[in-house]
Amino acid sequence: MLKLAKKNIRQLSKEELEQYFEGIGEKKFRAKQVYEWLWAKQAHRFEDMTNLSKDLRNKMEEHFSLPALKVDTTQFSADGTIKSRFRTVDGHLVEGVLIPTDERKTACVSSQIGCSLSCKFCATGYMDRKRNLEFDEIYDEVVLINKQSEEAYGKKLTNIVFMGMGEPLLNYKNVLKAIEMISSPEGLGMSPRRITVSTAGVAKMIRQLGDDKVRFKLALSLHAANDAKRHEIMPINDTNNIKSLVEALNYFYQQTGNEITFEYILFKDFNDSLQDADELVKLYRKVPVDLINIIEYNPIDLAAFEKPDEDKTMAFMHYLEKQRVNVRLRRSRGKDIDAACGQLANKG
Repeated sequence: MLKLAKKNIRQLSKEELEQYFEGIGEKKFRAKQVYEWLWAKQAHRFEDMTNLSKDLRNKMEEHFSLPALKVDTTQFSADGTIKSRFRTVDGHLVEGVLIPTDERKTACVSSQIGCSLSCKFCATGYMDRKRNLEFDEIYDEVVLINKQSEEAYGKKLTNIVFMGMGEPLLNYKNVLKAIEMISSPEGLGMSPRRITVSTAGVAKMIRQLGDDKVRFKLALSLHAANDAKRHEIMPINDTNNIKSLVEALNYFYQQTGNEITFEYILFKDFNDSLQDADELVKLYRKVPVDLINIIEYNPIDLAAFEKPDEDKTMAFMHYLEKQRVNVRLRRSRGKDIDAACGQLANKG
């Protein structure tokens, strides 16, 4: 006879836990205790739930599984960045990064195992998408990176960015549920204002974020300010052109008032001219964008792109500043361990 897989207890709501405990003749308040162990105290074994009787812990072990993400390997960069490769219970690998600065400790987390979007400049884009991460797995990434931050720097995480492997808006439900638990007082209690979800641009789902009145920030990976160039490096632009993204971002802002950022990687002789800068300024003025992040390109083996020289980069920056654009140059962190933007590919 086929043995059915046990249900992951963290996939149950508090109400479903209450029903379970009542169903086995236990008091309803047990659900609150267990919920606290699962989320606030991050217990990964039933035996750790010490305020429950041994008999009850055994019963739960019999009925449920409690899978958790584990750290597989950790790499330390000369600049203090820490990259971790995590292993899922079914043997998949996914990466997350701790990016420390004096004033911030930021977790860069993944939302999918691999990616289906095939952006030409990104190492993850050359991998197949195996599956979406479950919301409890995303939660575990944050918990484990937070632990690293406390151990290495004596400080908790201050920020979370969904800029790791995968497209967050193609794993919509799990990403939103993970953020709900991360920001819940019953979970990690982090302010959603300190969370940024980065998207390659799925117009329909950006509108959905507006309808769902989310409270976190949104970043658009733009990287080219016209359709011809964006299409060349980001196939998603075929079905989500710049006009549709501008409309979706304006709708998102009308519904939420949340901060929007443009991310723009500079590629040598591709999108780094003053004409490109001028097109970017025009686009900036069509959307209530709070900030444009100009990002240094981090070369990967599979792509022929190069980083422009410092003079070209500064000329681009100065042009934007002259046009009164709120712009920041984001220097890469963790390049020496392939932990920088666009480099995550599960290398050991």
